[in-house]
Amino acid sequence: MAWDLFGFKRRKRKRLRAEPFPAAWGTIIDEGVPHVLLLEPDEREELDKTIAVFLERVSFEGAGGFVVDDTVRVSIAAQACLLLIGQGDQEVYPRLQSVVVYPTSWVSEHKQLQPDGTLLVGDQRRVGESWGAGTLVLSWDDAVRGARDPNDGHNVVFHEFAHQLDSEETSSAGAPVLPRRGMYAAWARVLGAEYRALVDDLDGNRRTLLDAYGATNAAEFFAVTTEFFFERPRALRERHPALYEQFRLFYQQDPAARSDKARRDRASRAKAVRRQGRSK
Repeated sequence: MAWDLFGFKRRKRKRLRAEPFPAAWGTIIDEGVPHVLLLEPDEREELDKTIAVFLERVSFEGAGGFVVDDTVRVSIAAQACLLLIGQGDQEVYPRLQSVVVYPTSWVSEHKQLQPDGTLLVGDQRRVGESWGAGTLVLSWDDAVRGARDPNDGHNVVFHEFAHQLDSEETSSAGAPVLPRRGMYAAWARVLGAEYRALVDDLDGNRRTLLDAYGATNAAEFFAVTTEFFFERPRALRERHPALYEQFRLFYQQDPAARSDKARRDRASRAKAVRRQGRSK
């Protein structure tokens, strides 16, 4: 039975990936998710196929009176699936069942265990949460803001879906399922050292590239680094080359190389325009 179910899911993914991608969805992505502008044609094709599978399998619902339409569903799905385009025809966030979308940030109860063993309870404003029970929660305002500026290092959709990848193991601890067994030792060594360096730099009041929230724990370090890997890849590669390499191997993508190519293309076009101007 389990084998038949696996075969059914695989056949369904194959069917969905083969169907024409709706033109209206492509327009939503082009206008709202500028990250895709750097993709090569084969990467964009893979993204569209993965989005189709995602939207068939994952349900969306609004909270706080928010109405979810195709713009909401497709733009969130595009950002979520951008993390997966190096994976090929694999399960798409297999533990995720639903995405709940608030119109803006919301307040929820927050519990934090203190060093002395006491439990601190209070309200905290949230922009995103990833629950282990198959639900992910997002603020639409913040999802739009994160997508609109693809270079600021902050993207709540990338962050929360990185937690989903992390939780594909038994717990979220900054150790997701890696492509090859031989990668685990280097992953633990590099991420452990980089996490401790971030904590030490913050304790020493030294400026850091990565956001301070990444020093919360190993799971948040993985999620924050994912944001920077896709949004500020050149800076991450320059300042933290070993960390960048581990994420390049994990995601099987090279966003810094995409950015390099985009810069070369812009320089080439500018040069051609100057040459054309001089010839007139």
